[in-house]
Amino acid sequence: MYRFGVDEAGKGPVLGSMFAACVVADPRDLPDGLRDSKKLSPDRREELDAALRARDGVRIGVAEIPVDRIDDPATDMNTLTVNAHAAAIDAANAADAASADGRGIVDAGDTSEERFAARVRETADDEVSVDAEHGADDAYALVAAASVVAKVARDAHVETLADEYGDVGSGYPSDPRTREFLAEYVREQGDLPACARSSWSTCEDVLAAAEQSALAEF
Repeated sequence: MYRFGVDEAGKGPVLGSMFAACVVADPRDLPDGLRDSKKLSPDRREELDAALRARDGVRIGVAEIPVDRIDDPATDMNTLTVNAHAAAIDAANAADAASADGRGIVDAGDTSEERFAARVRETADDEVSVDAEHGADDAYALVAAASVVAKVARDAHVETLADEYGDVGSGYPSDPRTREFLAEYVREQGDLPACARSSWSTCEDVLAAAEQSALAEF
């Protein structure tokens, strides 16, 4: 039986950190209604996150990958996703669940499920038994629970960015408000905000557009 599940949130945004969560529990002890967090409203995610944290026998670990690590040219998002999953497993002390009577299941962050599972096992500090599947957040309640916890952590992080910078939108490149925020910030400050993933093409586009605008005015 799977005894812990892991998923991440915030892999694709141009602003802010990525988060991963590990939920350790007997799946029968989880609240009803868990599913891929993207298919739940923010209010429902908050309710489920609170319910998970209130349940006896449920342990949660959360790991954050900040912008400076994401922008490090010596790494890549697949490796960072592996690191995030492994760190969340360690934070939840999931090794005891795996060594006792169960394995872990993680949402595969690589085209090869087997390779991703092996890398997570090798990266975790403690010895764990891990499988990986694409779409695990839809197939397994434990991974859905981790998806919810990670997304709530990511949403809270975006709220702190909004407190500091004003309306930053969702942080995703496809969000017009996020792109507008970046363009406005660069126009006013002459550089990207510290919360931006400067290695993302969106940021490169914003800087290039600002430079072209400055040249045209000159």
